Amino acid sequence: EVQLVESGGGLVQPGGSLRLSCAASGFNFVAAAMSWIRQAPGKGLEWVSGIVQNGITTYPAQSVKGRFTISKDSATNTLYLQMNSLKPEDTAVYYCALGFGTAGARGQGTQVTVSS
Repeated sequence: EVQLVESGGGLVQPGGSLRLSCAASGFNFVAAAMSWIRQAPGKGLEWVSGIVQNGITTYPAQSVKGRFTISKDSATNTLYLQMNSLKPEDTAVYYCALGFGTAGARGQGTQVTVSS
């Protein structure tokens, strides 16, 4: 059974940083492409960034390019999202997801609120 458990969210001021983690189990994490997606209040799911199986090539959305970095640690089956220069419009529930896009299995999410 695929299990994805996100952590690391919280309240941060504009311009601040957070690092989200996602503990993965129940599938071959080393061979998996992974994504971070988010859902802002009253809006649909938005793809944030993806990383291919080799853990090297990444595909950030234009809205987060240069600010957010996705990475995967295959030794610990953990997916990360380092978020810098956070903006109020980044406020959302963040989910890690199996595969690319918003249709794959995802965790329960972690809330990120950017506010002064």
